[in-house]
Amino acid sequence: MDKKISHNLNDETPEAKARWFQSLSINERIELLNEYTDMILEINPKIPEQNRAQPVKGRIRIVSQA
Repeated sequence: MDKKISHNLNDETPEAKARWFQSLSINERIELLNEYTDMILEINPKIPEQNRAQPVKGRIRIVSQA
């Protein structure tokens, strides 16, 4: 993985982040998911016990700039 710091705001768009994520290998993606999961559980260990998911009424529309 090529690690570098960017100061370009175009690198912060959802599309740019998706391209970065897609550039990772499967093992790197799983490792990142595990790190996020560990971080979330460290912050709030009761998350697995919570069951507050609610169905969304109507349609969901995703809007992004082209």
